[in-house]
Amino acid sequence: MPQSFNYRHLYYFWVVAKEGGIARAAQRLDMAVQTISAQVRELEKSLGVSLLRNEGRNLVLTDAGMAALHEADHIFALGELLPIRVREAAVGQTLRLNLGISDGIAKLAVHRLLRTVLEEPHLRLLCHEGEFQPLLGELALHKLDAVLADRAAPTNPHLRASSQLLGSSAIAWYAPPLWAEAAAHQFPHSLAVVPVLLPTHHAAVRARMDHWLEQERIRPRIAGEFEDSALLSTFATSGMGVMPAPISLGNHLQQTFGLVQIGATPEVSEEFHLIYSARKVMHPLVTRLLETGPQERLLNPQAALQAPP
Repeated sequence: MPQSFNYRHLYYFWVVAKEGGIARAAQRLDMAVQTISAQVRELEKSLGVSLLRNEGRNLVLTDAGMAALHEADHIFALGELLPIRVREAAVGQTLRLNLGISDGIAKLAVHRLLRTVLEEPHLRLLCHEGEFQPLLGELALHKLDAVLADRAAPTNPHLRASSQLLGSSAIAWYAPPLWAEAAAHQFPHSLAVVPVLLPTHHAAVRARMDHWLEQERIRPRIAGEFEDSALLSTFATSGMGVMPAPISLGNHLQQTFGLVQIGATPEVSEEFHLIYSARKVMHPLVTRLLETGPQERLLNPQAALQAPP
């Protein structure tokens, strides 16, 4: 990078790109249009490329400008975190972990997977639940330290992320007392008779369920589809229908929600992946999770059933 490179110039360019024009950027920064324009030109001069071009009455990013904007997003996202991290370091030994949680995976499974880091005495855990793709975007901007999801990181050279399987669990089916007897009779073909609640197609396990149902030639009587696993359990508990869930959580579903296991489908399993930025300096708690290896309580149903929720 040339020594003449100036981060203030980069910041002005970043605001111009975000606002969609120099005039709007000047208004946001309460500066003169001529000043903003001159600062962006200085950045282009130091980089040796044009970042913006006129297209009719609009100012648009060049390919180099798009690349600069992508990197600037990373730089200023990290800059936003700097004051927070510095203040935390000044007042104590707090270890902050920003974790994204894909909304489709079971919340109890998340808690079990995180047990090794929950032992950290100075932990400050921030969990952000959301959909898979937006969470990956937050990870790319370094607003998250890692993402816990039901699938591996996609192949994307711009994402610069890796993933590791933390555990998996076969799927079983659970029914409220209202439907337990009917659902257990001639399972799994009973799923074509009793009302069934399923995760939506945004969950990775849904495709595997659909494939299994097709192989068994079962056309389920679908009464509801839910993106959030906790909402799925709530509606099943109310008596709306039968639901699938990791078999490793069966004891908890029975004790907490009164749901009865009416059958298992070992051919279908739910996976739990940790997705993290592929960089040399890694968050120590992310490293700890990666070193823990497969979670036996998720891989071994009997161990999970005997473990306290």
